[in-house]
Amino acid sequence: MFEALRSVVVSDKPQHVIVGTPADAAKSSTAASSAGVERRAPGPARAELITAAERLFAERGIEAVSLREITREAGQRNTTSLQYHFGNREGLLRAIVDKHVAATSLRRNALLDHLLSRGNVTLREASALLVQPLVAKLSDDDGGPQFLQIAAELVNRSEQLIDPDEPLGALIYDEGGSIDRWSTIVEGLMPPHTAGPPLHRRFAAVRFTHLELGRRARVAPSASLPLFTSQLVDLVAALLGSPLSEETERLLMEREREVNR
Repeated sequence: MFEALRSVVVSDKPQHVIVGTPADAAKSSTAASSAGVERRAPGPARAELITAAERLFAERGIEAVSLREITREAGQRNTTSLQYHFGNREGLLRAIVDKHVAATSLRRNALLDHLLSRGNVTLREASALLVQPLVAKLSDDDGGPQFLQIAAELVNRSEQLIDPDEPLGALIYDEGGSIDRWSTIVEGLMPPHTAGPPLHRRFAAVRFTHLELGRRARVAPSASLPLFTSQLVDLVAALLGSPLSEETERLLMEREREVNR
């Protein structure tokens, strides 16, 4: 996914990304599973732990909650239950992401199929494909708003590598392939030199969308939802479609000359 992506600015520093396809991500996931903690079959205890973690992570932040607190909130007497099902905090976060990304990916792929069958996709329509499946999570009673707050925190992390097996990687790689398809479509609608390095506007649009939805989920999940959604689509389209200024063009050329020395 994002085949042209080689480095991403997640905070103030350049960050590097492991880039590949959904198939590559699946292979990596299989290898990691055989080398470490296997994913356990779903059951009541597992679902209760995920629900408790969603609530506590959203309320207080991912790093501000102990695994013991999650186990207690889930009503689990066995203090090793969380480790049994998820291995550690990152495994629990990955389970939360997988739970929700599956639905957003399915919805986005359906929208992509419909739009592509019609042809002549506009940049705003392509932007809506990124936004709308995630907006649906604001109305999801099964932890949707909590997931959006957790996802916003994940995309604002400053890891040096985005690994497809880690929680952030599951958001970016999207095993259902919908973000990969979206990325390909939107690249052809963007101004030249903006889709790949060093600007990475597609990743910036994904991150911005998650940050805005996380804020919305925290303060007012259901208020004026159509207006919020339309405005967010407008903003994403503007981010993706804004032409490069003369200054940015000049700085890009200077950077390219320095790299090629």
